[in-house]
Amino acid sequence: MQLDPAAIKPFVCTFKPIGYLRVFRWQHRTSPLGMGFGKTRFASPTDKFKLLYLGQDLPTCIAEAIIRDRFEGSTRRVLTRNELSRWGVCAVTVAHPLQLLDLRGDGCLHLGVSTDIAGGKSQDDARIFSEELYAKTHLHGILYKSRLRKRQNCVAVYDRAAGAALSTGDVTQMERLADLVPALQALRIELI
Repeated sequence: MQLDPAAIKPFVCTFKPIGYLRVFRWQHRTSPLGMGFGKTRFASPTDKFKLLYLGQDLPTCIAEAIIRDRFEGSTRRVLTRNELSRWGVCAVTVAHPLQLLDLRGDGCLHLGVSTDIAGGKSQDDARIFSEELYAKTHLHGILYKSRLRKRQNCVAVYDRAAGAALSTGDVTQMERLADLVPALQALRIELI
């Protein structure tokens, strides 16, 4: 994939996420901003960089990190307290605005890349694109719409921006959140 850094300029925005959350495995509660190599939407396919994801609200974080596609073809939408006890959540504070590639609109179309990058189920093209973006720019990450909750924003923050720019509030076990039941109701999920 060839990415022209000049072509992305109209789609670069200065963005300071306010009230955004991070959901992570409870075993990582002592380092909620920790990053590793993985197979997520914008992860490096060759492990050249790490990143973390932020969601605009709790239902979006639950949908993106925990639910994913598990309820496709199912009429019963249930999560157990036991499963949710294995997840943590924290608010993330951003010290200064981030320089992000904004793919919430028609950026993929204008850049001549697959629209699946911003929201397709398959993530291979997104990973290749992200690695190219990381290599050819100094951007802090990517701003995009949730694939599962189309109206809500998500941010993929590259490792080069995460260290100094991000801090967290209290880490809470998912099952203990006061907002958990309303968040699950917003997703039409029953908690048992």
